Amino acid sequence: MIVSGTADVLVLDGSTRKKVAVLKSGDYFGEGALLRDEPRQATIVATSSVLNTLTLTREKFQSLDLGSQLQFARRKAVCGGHATKSSGEKKTVESKTPEERKLIANALRSNHNLTSLVALDDTRVEALVQVACRETVKAGHEIIREGCSDADSFYIIQDGGFEVLVQDRADNLEKQPHSAEVACRRGESKFVASLNAGDSFGELALLYLAPRAATVLAKVESTVWVVDRFDFKKILMQTSEDKVAEYKKCLSKVELLSPLLDDERTSLANALTEIHYVKGDLIVKQGESGSSFFILFDGEVAILVNDKEVNKMSASLDDETTQTFGEKALQNDDVRAASVKVTSETARALVTDRETFNILLGPLDSLQKGRHQTEGEPANRLMCEAQAGAQKARKKVNRTDLDKLGLLGCGGFGVVDLVEHKDTKETFALKGLNKGHVVKTQMEQSVMAEKNIMLMTDSDFIVKLFATYNSSQYLYFLLEVALGGELYATYNSKGFYGSDKHAKYYIAGVVYAFEHLHERFVIYRDLKPENVLLNSDGHPKLTDMGLAKFVLGKTYTTCGTPDYFAPEVIATSGQTSAVDWWTLGIFLFELMTGKPPFESPQPMQTYAKVIKGIGKVTFPPKCAGACADLIKALLKKEPGDRLAVKPGKTNNIKSHKFYNGFDWDGMFSQKLDAPYKPKVKSNTDIANFSARAEDKPPQLHYTDDGSGWDADFAS
Repeated sequence: MIVSGTADVLVLDGSTRKKVAVLKSGDYFGEGALLRDEPRQATIVATSSVLNTLTLTREKFQSLDLGSQLQFARRKAVCGGHATKSSGEKKTVESKTPEERKLIANALRSNHNLTSLVALDDTRVEALVQVACRETVKAGHEIIREGCSDADSFYIIQDGGFEVLVQDRADNLEKQPHSAEVACRRGESKFVASLNAGDSFGELALLYLAPRAATVLAKVESTVWVVDRFDFKKILMQTSEDKVAEYKKCLSKVELLSPLLDDERTSLANALTEIHYVKGDLIVKQGESGSSFFILFDGEVAILVNDKEVNKMSASLDDETTQTFGEKALQNDDVRAASVKVTSETARALVTDRETFNILLGPLDSLQKGRHQTEGEPANRLMCEAQAGAQKARKKVNRTDLDKLGLLGCGGFGVVDLVEHKDTKETFALKGLNKGHVVKTQMEQSVMAEKNIMLMTDSDFIVKLFATYNSSQYLYFLLEVALGGELYATYNSKGFYGSDKHAKYYIAGVVYAFEHLHERFVIYRDLKPENVLLNSDGHPKLTDMGLAKFVLGKTYTTCGTPDYFAPEVIATSGQTSAVDWWTLGIFLFELMTGKPPFESPQPMQTYAKVIKGIGKVTFPPKCAGACADLIKALLKKEPGDRLAVKPGKTNNIKSHKFYNGFDWDGMFSQKLDAPYKPKVKSNTDIANFSARAEDKPPQLHYTDDGSGWDADFAS
């Protein structure tokens, strides 16, 4: 903390150091060192003859328990980008001259942000050129305004010119102490750039809904070509559709599946997982039971009985041959009569399990006899069965019997309050969502899905839903309360980063939560320390199902927290439950190092790092050895290659060397003592939460539109 004097803040820009801020009396730097070990983000150079500072060490900071007094901003999830046309005005796609087509194509190929995220081959570029729409922008018009959150368009300049403006933060900085670390992350001066013919801008809007980062103003009357999110996503999804078509070809060659109708074959193809193997891998082990069926479509394997080779199988992409094994698993638990071992350098197989097969298509015996399920029946039946199975967790509680005691948290849509039952004195968390915000952001279906998914769950590792209520302005979830606070705030205030004892415990809790969700075909999609709560005993509880989704097959919506995005989320190539295991790898890295592995100042920089892969990331000493091995095994680019997706599934994590000696049974029964027990004086103690009344979001008035979208919300 600077008492007197001045200093420059310098950051590396290529091979040179760039000044990003000037510090003076009252400013400060190095605050990150109070919480965790991490490389310094900047160089601080004294520019006055004398620089007087006050210094605080982490040891003293922790001994005074100052961390418990801090408030930490929660990282926000993003959502959007689902390929559905809005009901707004449709744009006409005009014909283009060869020169115009060339300009658009060159602009796409030269946009580094786009090319670092997705493969813009000639086919995709041509498709994007085809869907681009012409738009004229008058001089002085703001085609993009900084902070606007309903953006969905990417622009290529045909002629004219634009000015890029970023809000000047200097006035605000004069009124408060200046942080060097914030200056490094955000930059503090007004930024002005010019864009001319052939330039492009607005690419983040092609991925999801996010506030615009700058204002773009037309200097003169200009012409632009516009590509919207719907068309961009549709073109990217074509790759996934092509892959499903390839999978259907493989299925058509499996005699066992010949009774399938074409739409049934499509459903199954969309639900298949492609898994890659290397020489020596055991795909199936003799004597083990299994429910998975395999279609080998590339590579060679040996069939072993009592470790002796009795047969070989080979398949090739070149001549489109396939081989199958594990067929009996589609009918009943199959004790494997032989082992299947990869003998080629690499091999690839398509995998499904009996439960998925039965939900999608019904029992194989029925199909072979010509009895087919009706469309839409499996998902509804599964959800109803899961909700009925979890019914024992519900309580009959009237909202009028609840008294508010205090504020636990604030979000974009509403608040979470601690409430107490007037008679039993039992406490709960009451989450209220403002209907006006829900409707404005078109999240009606998501809120109803959140309720239905929570009704399906009954796990000690997931916050339980007891009841739902519907008022004129709010929707309410009555939830199990966890008074130990957020794991994110706990790690920051207690300095647990780098402790493998703590990381193992909390990772194990998430593994059990994911097991429970995935058994019910629910993908969570938003794991981060902010979404894990601790109860009074220190046991972890996964919370906030706002982005969770019931999925049979794949889903394509771009959503989650940017630091945790998986490659398939960025590329819109289709997500399965494998996306959750990617987030677990990010989660473990963050617990051990204090930050996500691909963290960058700008989202596009983060996504470019994700595409390059975990192999480009430097692992600090606290995250080396078995821990690094587990992280890398979860952060595989191909979803089917992730550790918990391969045969053995979560047992692959439980038996990993990082977990040597860990009591998984004790963890599941919650008899294993937590490495940290929060201070909770009573069931009304909210000291571990730091929400303030002034942080409550403004309420948007809701007028019932008569559509009845919320009619079935209240329990």
